[in-house]
Amino acid sequence: MDKILIVDDTPAVLQALSLLLEIHGYDVVTTTSPEQALHYVNQLRVSLVIQDMNFTGDTTSGEEGKNLFYQMRELNPHLPVILITAWTDLEQAIELVKAGAVDYIAKPWDDQKLVNTIVNLVALGKANRASEKLERQQKETVDTQNAADTVGLIYASSAMQRVIDMAVQVSKSDISVLITGANGSGKEKIAEVIQANSPLAKQAFIKINCGALPADLIEAELFGAEAGAYTGANKKRIGLFEAANGGTLFLDEIGNLPYSGQTKLLRVLQTGEFQRLGSSSTIKIDVRVISATNSNLQDAIAAGKFREDLYYRLNVIELQVPPLNQRVDDIMPLVNHFLPNRELSLSAEKELIEHVWQGNVRELENTCKRVAVLSPEGVIEAKDFAFSEKLNIGSTSIPASSSEDDSSARGMQGPQNLSLPNQTPAAEPTKDELETAMRQHQGVVARVARQFGLSRQALYRRLDKLGIAY
Repeated sequence: MDKILIVDDTPAVLQALSLLLEIHGYDVVTTTSPEQALHYVNQLRVSLVIQDMNFTGDTTSGEEGKNLFYQMRELNPHLPVILITAWTDLEQAIELVKAGAVDYIAKPWDDQKLVNTIVNLVALGKANRASEKLERQQKETVDTQNAADTVGLIYASSAMQRVIDMAVQVSKSDISVLITGANGSGKEKIAEVIQANSPLAKQAFIKINCGALPADLIEAELFGAEAGAYTGANKKRIGLFEAANGGTLFLDEIGNLPYSGQTKLLRVLQTGEFQRLGSSSTIKIDVRVISATNSNLQDAIAAGKFREDLYYRLNVIELQVPPLNQRVDDIMPLVNHFLPNRELSLSAEKELIEHVWQGNVRELENTCKRVAVLSPEGVIEAKDFAFSEKLNIGSTSIPASSSEDDSSARGMQGPQNLSLPNQTPAAEPTKDELETAMRQHQGVVARVARQFGLSRQALYRRLDKLGIAY
């Protein structure tokens, strides 16, 4: 249902317009406050605004309405705005129409003319959005046909595009590639892109999590074993290198491979040869190796936990996958993929964009799955993601000096790195201070909360208590 916002200082006008538009099937939101109007435009999916030009008693200059109009245009340049007033100033009307207002109507208005205008404007907005969506889909189709195989990877950021371009470029050769990045950022998908665009695309592609290999079975897992080579080995076992012969072996979390396993891996990378456990026969293989890690291998080398010679064997080319909070343009395409055919409020989108995403794409996917189960119908609101409630769990372990702007915490793992605003401000803000901040930040609650060192939920409680509109 299309949402119409009406801003007027006269309750009788709000009531009359609401009744008129609701009869014609519109969802109507009303307010007498310009500040509240800006909040609605910033948070809700408003299709059209009808706004008065004066909001203070005995004021007829229209400056209040003019200021509100320009502020709304800054928030949403494409939002249709109908100006309506009992004090018509032709010069001012011409200025605002040139600035983008779609109409300037004098009070009392003609019901039928106003409804016809709204119907046409809303229909035009829908047509424009549908046309833009079709153009995007057509462009994406052409791009997909002309581009490399991205194995269904969902992204829109230039940062991720650079990683994809490099992955496609190195895929044509047989050199070893090391993919680095935080947990859940998409390293395995990049490995799949390399494989899909390589000459080995139709050959074996075997994945193994090195951190999950038991230390006493590493040799058997990687290189196989003859029957009787160890207790429980009742028949010959083919190792992963042999199974991947002629294709690609993806060694995930290579930084977790025990030192003894590193030594055996280095030998096969150097010679292309190995022996099954319990056998003296040498097997020659041709395998491309792609590895990935969320660890800093150079630090591990300095600490004596990772072989330097193995590092240089694996890291002929390094691809760094940035964390999700460094490629925010990917967030909404991923959300639309994980929550297909669902509508999100602007406040929900804003919450998603501003969230830290410590767990990267994996955290985003799990968050969307939870919302799909707990809020299966209707428009998804910011509260449905319940970020504040989750962040408050175990918050006593977070230093009071943590800051939302602590960029060093981004992409790091563990609750000690989670960036949060101070939970207890140095001084309780007054009503005047909060109202001033709300005006300065145009009703953007996240910015006001940051200014006073509050969480959003704490700020909401204070606004409700003091009767401040948001």
